[in-house]
Amino acid sequence: MTTTLALSDTFGSDLVRGIGAILLYGVVGLLMMFAGFWAIDWTTPGKLAQLVTRGLPNAVIVTASGLLSMAFIIVVAIANSASDLTEGLITSLVYGLLGIIVQVLAVRLLEWATRIDVRSTIESEKFAPASIVVAAAHLALGLVVAVAIS
Repeated sequence: MTTTLALSDTFGSDLVRGIGAILLYGVVGLLMMFAGFWAIDWTTPGKLAQLVTRGLPNAVIVTASGLLSMAFIIVVAIANSASDLTEGLITSLVYGLLGIIVQVLAVRLLEWATRIDVRSTIESEKFAPASIVVAAAHLALGLVVAVAIS
């Protein structure tokens, strides 16, 4: 008995449409990551990119956790976007950007409430345990915002 594997008539166009969607969502995700990094950098005392380049450990910890928290938000925004490509791109962009704004505000409020001197923490050349608290706040609030989007 011989079995023939046949592809559907729309296989090629579905494949191309899927590849296009991946590329478009990738661009939207990348743009939102840039926006997220800019938001973190703009609202955090000191220039994070310069501090990270200098290899300051606390700046690296805080920046990495901030980027991960933004990625949580963006991934959930994309995963929960509408099934139509155009609507999905728009909703993921809107939810992602709103999530970034909420994340930045929440982290700054939490840092204010804990009275952590973020500037001196991230500018220190030696590891400061407070950077772990700031990083945990970024990650925890990123998860909360991401779940709120879903």
